[in-house]
Amino acid sequence: MFRSMHIICKCLLTAIMSIVSCQLSIVMAQRIPQALEYTEVYDFIEELTNDGVIQSNEAIKPYTRDAIARMLLQAQSRDSLLSKRQKDDLQFFMQDYALEMDTLPTYYSYGHRHVTQWITPVSNLSLADPSLHILTKDKVFKMRVHPILGMDLDYNKKGLLMHRVYGAEIQMDIAHHVSIWGSIRDNSWDGRGLKSSYFYSTEYYNPHSTTMGARLAQPRYLIALPGVQYKEATYGGDFSDSRGGISLYAWWGSIGVQRERIQWGDAQHCSNILSAHNPAVPMVTLQLTPCKWFQFDYFHAWLPSNVTDSTYYYVEREKESVFQKEYRPANKFMAANMFTFMPVKYIQFSFGNSIIYAERNVQAAYFIPIAFYKSLDHLLTKGLRSENQNSQAFASISIRPTDHLRLYGSFFLDEFKFARLKKSNKENNPVSYLVGFNWSGWPVRGLSLRGEFMRSYIACYTHSIQVLDYTSNSYNMGHYMGDNAQSVFVQLAYRPVRGLRLMLDFTHDTKYRAYDYVRNNIAGTRTTYPIIAQKPFSEKIWRNASLRFRAVYEVFNNCYAHVDFAYNNARAFVPSSARIEGEDRGWNSDGTSMNLAGDELKEYYLNKYTPVYLQGRNITVSCGLHFGF
Repeated sequence: MFRSMHIICKCLLTAIMSIVSCQLSIVMAQRIPQALEYTEVYDFIEELTNDGVIQSNEAIKPYTRDAIARMLLQAQSRDSLLSKRQKDDLQFFMQDYALEMDTLPTYYSYGHRHVTQWITPVSNLSLADPSLHILTKDKVFKMRVHPILGMDLDYNKKGLLMHRVYGAEIQMDIAHHVSIWGSIRDNSWDGRGLKSSYFYSTEYYNPHSTTMGARLAQPRYLIALPGVQYKEATYGGDFSDSRGGISLYAWWGSIGVQRERIQWGDAQHCSNILSAHNPAVPMVTLQLTPCKWFQFDYFHAWLPSNVTDSTYYYVEREKESVFQKEYRPANKFMAANMFTFMPVKYIQFSFGNSIIYAERNVQAAYFIPIAFYKSLDHLLTKGLRSENQNSQAFASISIRPTDHLRLYGSFFLDEFKFARLKKSNKENNPVSYLVGFNWSGWPVRGLSLRGEFMRSYIACYTHSIQVLDYTSNSYNMGHYMGDNAQSVFVQLAYRPVRGLRLMLDFTHDTKYRAYDYVRNNIAGTRTTYPIIAQKPFSEKIWRNASLRFRAVYEVFNNCYAHVDFAYNNARAFVPSSARIEGEDRGWNSDGTSMNLAGDELKEYYLNKYTPVYLQGRNITVSCGLHFGF
């Protein structure tokens, strides 16, 4: 009897495991992030979501490739809602995500089989899409390898610039539970407009100094170009971008180690929470998706501080009896979480918090994914009466009151006190808010109108302790405009045929009086100088208005050409009020403050916030061709 029951239980268990295994093989696929630079697929997903065809979580990006594949399959199941052009685009993108669907691309390609001693893989070498796809017959191993190659040419009255990039990317998935990926992109900017005679240094500025720098992207430049860490160069600059990671996953979530750019917060132009403006950083990640209406995201990151630790150094022998101290950068870490709820189809709400901390080693408390980090910070530091670490809180909401229209907003809280909400209190809370809309697909299919408005108050994203700033590699991790600034963005876009996108953008960025976060120690209490009591958005010191037409055509998957015509006018202004303690009106190379005025102050602000190539009025023509992105 017992033997019979044992056999029956064993058979039932085998059947259950077979069913579970079958279900997992259907729902699980590669958990590899889709780089944010591939804007065409993100724009298509946004269009389908806005038309009510699919659902997506715009607050957390990048999407994983398997998530995009699921959304494309969802759209295919509802193809009666699509226009002819959308159906063509859908089939086009599905070829790029074929491996995530356990198939191989079939377009403009030839297939061939290889027989080895161990396995019999099926490989596909595409001539139109220069990439290699491998899928074993049992589908437990998938691999995709493709080259990265591109060039852009920019020309205006200041000269011709050339940007070239080359590299490669590999993506692998093993046994439906492990994803491994990596890429390298070597970049170079060059041209007469980037020679050392064109660019002032942005770290410090002395109008009588001959010290120059040659860069197109710098942490203090108020432009939307992604941040980079340059190698040594006397021209526009070389830099490499190596990304990758490993992820262990199941149908309900994943945990991994990776180096990628991430974006948190609903935004089309630039998010004010995490904008992906800074270079990618290494991080431990956790994502939970146990049901359709909830998603949880967490990461712990190692941030390059670009701040020297005067107590941490190597000793290098320079001569036989001469030694030199080589100082090392200070440690800097970040922990953050985000909860996303989708209670009904047309509403998404996300909230979370983060902390920037700079200790000798990582703090175990900040590896707790679901935590309020400011409370943990008080536990760890208040007893010593020492300075707290830098914590933040944020929220994002997206509403679709009807098909074709999305309203969204995000709020970033750097520091908050209810007392500052009183009219009698002149101080303002250092916060940032962003609101926007996207109207698409009606009355003309393929036509969309987007708008976005952002404002950040004084001292938002900053800290009195430099290493605790909301920065990585000195780049602001929030909106590229920083504090005491506003940005207006409007875009009209049209997709007439498969692969072609036409865009007309208008951007108006304004920077108001600039302050450094300084404090005063009075009777043992640390108080802020009257900086946050200053009226925000009152006197502009810099402005850039730009109008751009851009045409992008994706010839085949991951190969696109573009042509741009842009006009911009970047100017600086002199504030009429007297300088207060902590206000930035110039710095000497030794770090001491100056009080520039008139044309010298204008020149300082213009060189600080704008590359010379884009200063003043410019008409810039650009074109390029990229394999990869």
